[in-house]
Amino acid sequence: MTTENRVLIAMCGLITINQLGFGSIIPVLPLYAQSFGVAASAIGMAVAIYGLARFIVAVPSGHLSDRMGRRPTLAIGGLISAAGSFWCAAATVYPEFIAARFVSGAGAGIILTTGQVVLADISTPERRGRIISIYQGCFLFAVGIGPLPGGLLATHYGLEMPFQAYGCASLLATAVAWFAVKETRGLGAAGAGAGPAISYLRQVRLLMGQVGYVLASIVSLTNAVVRTGGLFTIIPVYVSMRLGLSVAEIGFGMALGSVAGVIAAYPSGILVDRYGRKAVIVPATLITGASMLLFMVSPDYIWFVIGCLVWGISASIGGTAPAAYAADSAPPGMNAAAMSTFRMVGDLGYVIGPIGVGLVMDGLGAQAALISTAVLSVAVGMLFLKFAPETYRGGK
Repeated sequence: MTTENRVLIAMCGLITINQLGFGSIIPVLPLYAQSFGVAASAIGMAVAIYGLARFIVAVPSGHLSDRMGRRPTLAIGGLISAAGSFWCAAATVYPEFIAARFVSGAGAGIILTTGQVVLADISTPERRGRIISIYQGCFLFAVGIGPLPGGLLATHYGLEMPFQAYGCASLLATAVAWFAVKETRGLGAAGAGAGPAISYLRQVRLLMGQVGYVLASIVSLTNAVVRTGGLFTIIPVYVSMRLGLSVAEIGFGMALGSVAGVIAAYPSGILVDRYGRKAVIVPATLITGASMLLFMVSPDYIWFVIGCLVWGISASIGGTAPAAYAADSAPPGMNAAAMSTFRMVGDLGYVIGPIGVGLVMDGLGAQAALISTAVLSVAVGMLFLKFAPETYRGGK
């Protein structure tokens, strides 16, 4: 087995464990925040503060992974994530809960950013889509299946229990990072060394001068807005009130969507490598918008599940191609700068998504909020279609 495959397997194990814990809190988070007696926009803040932390640590995480190495940076992220998750479970007032969410988000941001740097280190353009799709499939499976045990834990043991589970998962991910992930800094020509002889900030500026790279980052931002503003913030409360669904039923539907996303993951990677990144990014972004409308008009639980399936497929496809596009855009030695900046822009969606969509829900209602996310996805998809150049087409 090659070094690249061993690293990929270890990273898939790490991200599965960590995101299983994250997924367990998805159906619980809005209800847990609501238990403090706050409005919809404040519920969105519980999601947004997590994204703000990820946004703040993204570029520093990439820089740290160049200075210290990928492996210790992953382990540090796991420890911080665990501390924040346990604190969330112990919080007694809303401001304390928000502070704990910030700590948890910082740890998660370090893990997610460094994970994408590792993937860029071990992949070549010919295999990049498939490598990222395998990792993305594990990521989506864990996030999507997590709501099922999370919903059951919350139903039987209280809303704080999924946060405890997330803390334990983060500790286990730390152990995997330290003992199983091989250091990839300097692995292969594309990731050699700690970067070219220019400052990290200069590397970021060079990358942001590429129109396609910027648009791919905006696609990632849009996907985050829709995910955190629509799926995480609005939909659990919306379907709970409109359809009378329980936390366990919501979690089960999201878990089924995850299974669909896993099934779609590797085929989407093949498409990305064979037909190009752009040919996959555009339709995936449009389908993401359509899934929000499907949630909005769902008349019963069956249609809610169908919406989860459509969402799971679009999220799987939409997660692979933009990341591959961003990695393609990295000059030799700039993997950390390219992937951390890409991650930073995407994580901005975790900040503006829940707050913005929550405010729309407060002012105009849940349906208007879901429509706004659909329109945003379609608009960004069309912009990418018109202005972004293809970075790679062909391969085996």
